[in-house]
Amino acid sequence: MKGQNKLFFAIIIALILGVIIGGVVHTQFPDSITSFSSNIKLLGTIFIRLVQMIIAPLVFTTLVVGIAKMGDTAMIGRVGGKAMLWFISASLISLLLGLVLVNWLEPGRVTQLPIQDAQSASEIINNSKGFSLEDFVKHIVPKSIFEAFATNEVLQIVLFSIMFGVALSQFSDDYSKPIIKALDITAHAILKMVGYIMWVAPFGVLGAIAAVVATNGFEIFKVYAVYLRDFFFALGILWLLLCIVGYLILGNRLFELLRRIKAPLLIAFSTTSSEAVFPKLVEELERFGCNNRIVSFILPLGYSFNLDGSMMYMTFASIFIAQIYGIEMSVGQQITMLLVLMLTSKGIAGVPRASLVIIVATCSMFGIPPEGIALILPIDHFCDMGRSMTNVLGNALATSAVSKWEGQLDHHGGEL
Repeated sequence: MKGQNKLFFAIIIALILGVIIGGVVHTQFPDSITSFSSNIKLLGTIFIRLVQMIIAPLVFTTLVVGIAKMGDTAMIGRVGGKAMLWFISASLISLLLGLVLVNWLEPGRVTQLPIQDAQSASEIINNSKGFSLEDFVKHIVPKSIFEAFATNEVLQIVLFSIMFGVALSQFSDDYSKPIIKALDITAHAILKMVGYIMWVAPFGVLGAIAAVVATNGFEIFKVYAVYLRDFFFALGILWLLLCIVGYLILGNRLFELLRRIKAPLLIAFSTTSSEAVFPKLVEELERFGCNNRIVSFILPLGYSFNLDGSMMYMTFASIFIAQIYGIEMSVGQQITMLLVLMLTSKGIAGVPRASLVIIVATCSMFGIPPEGIALILPIDHFCDMGRSMTNVLGNALATSAVSKWEGQLDHHGGEL
């Protein structure tokens, strides 16, 4: 735990330094903002790319080993069924909560915002065109596993890994053991690499925060105050619900889990990337006492199907845009929108600004001007901080809950 605490404090220091450095550049060197931001942002880019480098092999090795070690196909189906029950329930609750709170708080009624960042908005709109069932299927089923590895398509890798792991589990131990052992050793070697990469995280945090503050200044914390206030209030309610459910399942161990994952939560908040903490989260959940086979199986699925923060943001942002334009939506239309978002949002993990792409596609379906995405672009970075951190919490709770239901949660935890 000592190393974890040092990392946590290093990230906090980097966060504060990033705000200070970014603020100094914004106020004292306005002519250098563009070059400074693009250069300092490279620190964050290095960290994210280091993490992305190990995600595909980590997902593949841990998932295949986890399934192959289960051996029992019925157990795979049982664990998968419990996981999907959690994922679907959590997604529906998150979407519904966003819908209810944005209608109650009505941030769009009291805030008239100018449309800006039109160019960025048009890029997202162009990227969202043509989203269909065909695209959804193509995004799930890989035509080449090597292409999926090269592009870090997590859901495609998950599908291949599950099929490979199930097939491997059908062979006798003598036949499959050498492959499983080799993949298991590979997985642990990659987890060892996680420890090295995580010490780059403070530099990544410093670069990401400094670039944002330098570009937008401290005013960015005041602009759209109502929208940010209401969204983070809604996130707080979602956190409360998740923690209550977590406490009912895990009891007092919930607080130990939160202590374990504080560094991944902070990294996700600072870098706006729940993907960036995947390897560290695997490590911490195993140390918490979750069965490594279940972690290897559930967590990759969670990154595609259990993004609670992103789910809530989709309904919240979509109705906010409608409110800004004065578009009245009936309860029936809003429920239909919720169901559409429930379906279209699956399988888009790893797509840059995935939530925004889905929001644009959905707004177009319901007659809401998709250009309204420009209204929330300037502060999307800050909303992304909150939703990325919430995604991490949701996946940690889902994995811990399924481990507990399966009677495979070690109450003593352990060091890897």
